Amino acid sequence: MTDVSADLVFRRGKEVGKAVYQNRPLSKAGISERLFAFLFSGLVYPQIWEDPDVDMEAMQLGQGHRVVTIASGGCNILAYLTRSPAQIDAVDLNAAHIALNRMKLEAVRHLPSQGDLFRFFGAADTSHNSEAYDRFIAPHLDPVSRHYWERRNWRGRRRIAVFDRNFYQTGLLGLFIAMGHRTAKFFGVDPAGIMQARNIGEQRRFFNEELAPVFDKPLLKWATSRKASLFGLGIPPAQYDSLITSGDGTMASVLKARLEKLACDFPLVNNYFAWQAFARRYPNPGEAALPAYLEKENYETIRGNVDRVAIHHANLIEFLAGKDAGAVDRFILLDAQDWMTDDQLNALWAEITRTASAGARVIFRTAAEPSLLPGRVSSSLLDQWNYQDEASREFSARDRSAIYGGFHLYVKRAA
Repeated sequence: MTDVSADLVFRRGKEVGKAVYQNRPLSKAGISERLFAFLFSGLVYPQIWEDPDVDMEAMQLGQGHRVVTIASGGCNILAYLTRSPAQIDAVDLNAAHIALNRMKLEAVRHLPSQGDLFRFFGAADTSHNSEAYDRFIAPHLDPVSRHYWERRNWRGRRRIAVFDRNFYQTGLLGLFIAMGHRTAKFFGVDPAGIMQARNIGEQRRFFNEELAPVFDKPLLKWATSRKASLFGLGIPPAQYDSLITSGDGTMASVLKARLEKLACDFPLVNNYFAWQAFARRYPNPGEAALPAYLEKENYETIRGNVDRVAIHHANLIEFLAGKDAGAVDRFILLDAQDWMTDDQLNALWAEITRTASAGARVIFRTAAEPSLLPGRVSSSLLDQWNYQDEASREFSARDRSAIYGGFHLYVKRAA
């Protein structure tokens, strides 16, 4: 599928729809699913919202490993390169995410220095980033991705110009966070105020006194009871239904609990996810922890390993079907299974089990706390895997992004 045809949005939405649609088109649920597919056809995640540090530890990722992952915003892929795996195949249905990932790889390869890479992907309001794109990245970018970034909007601005301002305030996720800030300010609270906290105690005090009461407002409870309210988090209707089971029956309570973890469980100096949520930017170098691919000490390793990544615009199940048996050591599914029907889950795990090497590891996240596989995936498949219950709970608690209910680790049994 090419990015340059006149029916681009329709066909993007159609590809995403294959993964989302579970109800009749004219039913209430079906209309909601189709609205989500349309919105999800554009850029959703300017950054990934899963913690790659937790991923790498859970996977015991190391040299020689062959990895298949969902691409999303691509921060995870570049982080994995710090462990020098043999190969990373990154797969995504979303054409905008594919263009972002391919652009990131060329930026790592061709921007002159680590400082330039940080200015492009880490700093806000760097007005010459689009010029750096034209000079150093665009000549090496594939035509489809280049068309995506150079396409002009109704104002005549090229899409790449978002990197001259603050890229992380764009996409569905960026707009969702912005709406969260506007909502809080409507109730008299500035979420950015938490950035003045000097320790976890002060972070918790700010949350309890300022942020938590907002979730008790009837207007917010009403708004978040609509499934479309979470489309900006990339949460389709089926995942909304799963997510709401982890609270008291209201989405406001679920969101409150997840925000509490983000605000209170990790020092701000260690959590760049909280910086994006509350400060709307990444820290400056030396100010606090950065994503692994933007840390200076990882630059040479990542640049030296970048040719080990291949980006695929494909359905994950179909992609794995083209792999040889035993050809994959590590699988990262993000939260994609929350979208799936039982038939899709079984098809996916049939391919994972076939392509998994001895001792292979699978990690994924779920909106609700429990693993969604028992009772839905055939026991003949699941019996070939060991679920790491205690480790999964530990990694879930340590996931700094704080948005998911559960982190899950499965390890392939010995034959």
